[in-house]
Amino acid sequence: MRLTRCYVNVPLRPGTSLTLPDHVANHLTRVLRLRSGDDCTLFNGDGCNYTTRLLSANKREVMVEILSAGAAENESPLRITLLQGIARGEKMDWILQKATELGVAAISPVISERTEVKFDTDRQEKRMAHWRAVIESACGQSGRATVPALATPATLRLATEQLHAEDMKLILDPQANLRPIELAPPPDRAFVIAIGPEGGWSPRDRDILMSAGFTGLRLGPRILRTETAALAAIAALQSRFGDL
Repeated sequence: MRLTRCYVNVPLRPGTSLTLPDHVANHLTRVLRLRSGDDCTLFNGDGCNYTTRLLSANKREVMVEILSAGAAENESPLRITLLQGIARGEKMDWILQKATELGVAAISPVISERTEVKFDTDRQEKRMAHWRAVIESACGQSGRATVPALATPATLRLATEQLHAEDMKLILDPQANLRPIELAPPPDRAFVIAIGPEGGWSPRDRDILMSAGFTGLRLGPRILRTETAALAAIAALQSRFGDL
């Protein structure tokens, strides 16, 4: 039986009651057809699952009682940051969704020389809200109770300047000699994977990455699309050092 889980951006504490936000209430009562007395699970990104019971469910509001809290124990032992060249439309949604399911800790969308997506202030705010919703939904589906951090889109140079020096930084390169089987994990098991947009990294982008300490990693002899490359790299690291 599939567990009903929903994200709410509010503090949660057992023994208290809560009126659910409209979008969560609509999902539970109109989509899932839950009624008063039914149970569901809420999470707010603090690493715990909260068992709740619907006290009332009507057209005006849905109120729940928080019954108990339990720490989720399904977070990856790795701290993977995905440095992702922004892809267009549904491709970016797919990357965010599947990277979350695979256990990344943080996602940094970057604007590179070949990024085709254009930004203005209003559009960026809407896009960020949409991306957060995609990530939160993926957490709900996959059972994660910790929501990956989503950085504000930044230029590649600025994004690399904000990385920790001790992180292992990797860029996919079918011509590289280093393979996942030959990697030695850093002491804190922190990795950064840099994946280019649809057009790939430009020579200037690669110079920025190499100057920031990135090393080429070979996953195979074929060139992968941006939406494939991110997931293949995360899965390779999780299989080698994590919990896959």
